[in-house]
Amino acid sequence: MTMWGIHNDVLADELLSEGFVSIGWEIGDISHLGDNPERIKAALVASEPSAKQGAIAVWAGIQRRFAFEMAEGDIVIFPSKTDRTLNFGEVTGEYRYHAGERTHKHRRAVRWLKTGVPRGIFPKSALYEIGSALTLFQVKRHAGLFQEFLNAPSEDAFVASLQTAEGPSSVPARLPASLEEMASPANLEEDGHDALPTAKQIEDNTNDFITRTLLEDLTHQEFENFVADLLRAMGYQARVTTYTADGGVDVLAHRDVLGLEPPLIKVQCKHTASTKGRPDIQGLLGTLGAKDEHGLFVTLGSYSSEAAALERERHNLRLLGGKEITDLTLTYYESLPATWRDKLPLKRIYVVDENIS
Repeated sequence: MTMWGIHNDVLADELLSEGFVSIGWEIGDISHLGDNPERIKAALVASEPSAKQGAIAVWAGIQRRFAFEMAEGDIVIFPSKTDRTLNFGEVTGEYRYHAGERTHKHRRAVRWLKTGVPRGIFPKSALYEIGSALTLFQVKRHAGLFQEFLNAPSEDAFVASLQTAEGPSSVPARLPASLEEMASPANLEEDGHDALPTAKQIEDNTNDFITRTLLEDLTHQEFENFVADLLRAMGYQARVTTYTADGGVDVLAHRDVLGLEPPLIKVQCKHTASTKGRPDIQGLLGTLGAKDEHGLFVTLGSYSSEAAALERERHNLRLLGGKEITDLTLTYYESLPATWRDKLPLKRIYVVDENIS
């Protein structure tokens, strides 16, 4: 069994909803070219006449691996840029060319095993490996770690195993301490890409650091206090309820100073990386006793499709996951109390815009 990483910003939602992975390039059915690198290169040259020879060689390798090396039973990891999560699946079909599709016609069927997994629960070195600039690449150095995650009963159980001395044996003894070390020759991809961290990698590293710190360095009660302070930074009045008898409501928030004007926002905090479903959210809705009371559910993990559908059904319900908490932390960072800024030491910098033409 081989483990692969695959990047796809074009069909991100379709991959998960329809169960497949895909790559691009308009060169026709690769199976007709055969497992022949030179024929694949020739087809790419005909399709991309202005491309450099080095790029053609890299692309041909990707095409060949996708069509002929990837096999049923292999594991694929798909990092989604949309919500900054990881998705793990098992390849269940042979290579197929879908001539009728508008784009990404090279496809393989996949059964998704775990989706919406927060990136921040994994070590930095593992995230850097799957941040390869290549569209398709083999995961080698941390394949054992990711497999142990798939074998774990839950995201929280996996995180707990990493925090113990008896944790997974595949966790590196020492992780890269900085972005500069992450970019050292020992950590570069085999294909020689990205001698320095890209702006996207720096952004991902920062987001992962926030998630990991909130998840690993805070207790549940501290996380409730962090959420209350984040709401205050956003302009709300907020107070944490009594920890031992909160009835499922961890924080109460409102706009006016005295808390007398509607709406009252009841907040439930889940200090976890696991996926929350509809029953979890319905528990919060059960605490809303008046029409002018709103519910806010906060977790460092993600939500099931059923939970997301419930949010769309209820005008007085809002769900915040790990991505939203990270984004809000960055947006309101300067307004957070010094206690949290000390735990999350960040520095504002400018980097080269990679999208400049």
